[in-house]
Amino acid sequence: MANRSLLPRLLLGSTALIAIAAQLAIQVRSGFSILNFFSYFTNLSNLFAGFVLLLGASRLFSVEVTPSLSDQLRYVSVVNMAMVGVVYTVLLRDVDLGSLLPWVNVGLHYVMPCAVVLDWLLQPPRVKLGVKQIAFCQVFPVLYLVYVLYRGHLIGWYPYPFLNPANVGGYAAVGAYAAGIGIAFFTASTLFLVVGNSLGMRASTGTA
Repeated sequence: MANRSLLPRLLLGSTALIAIAAQLAIQVRSGFSILNFFSYFTNLSNLFAGFVLLLGASRLFSVEVTPSLSDQLRYVSVVNMAMVGVVYTVLLRDVDLGSLLPWVNVGLHYVMPCAVVLDWLLQPPRVKLGVKQIAFCQVFPVLYLVYVLYRGHLIGWYPYPFLNPANVGGYAAVGAYAAGIGIAFFTASTLFLVVGNSLGMRASTGTA
């Protein structure tokens, strides 16, 4: 992991966590459920991305992380964050965001997805990733979907309008949205793995 990437990772990771904390404080003061706040895929993915970026900057504090663990965590993070950017741009850009601070919105939905993807491309994985990593990347989105739909059925609240059967015309429509996003997740997982492995191999051999 090149030393030049450590400080930007530290700054970006810290900024993501600060943005989440700032928005959480506003939501708590407004009486918004903390569990609801942490039921947004955007918030969970940015928290994870912030943690991974700080982990990537850990050498600034003389802490070494194994390349295998670091690369696998970064891979999950880049897929999730890329999907945060894509889903927001395609499905949520014109949705009322309520009390979401403008700078937090820009940071979590635009800056962080772009930064994490750029980090992956400029500092590709040092360890070759395999097909099982693609499968592993699908676990969290599937568990998240099950959680959101089950909890939404119980309490009548959904974090995103396209997951609310009452908004989109029933569970069949929700299933269609979920299937489309699932295909996008699989495609992104495959793309970032192939590109990451290719760039990593070029970097290790010193080829352009």
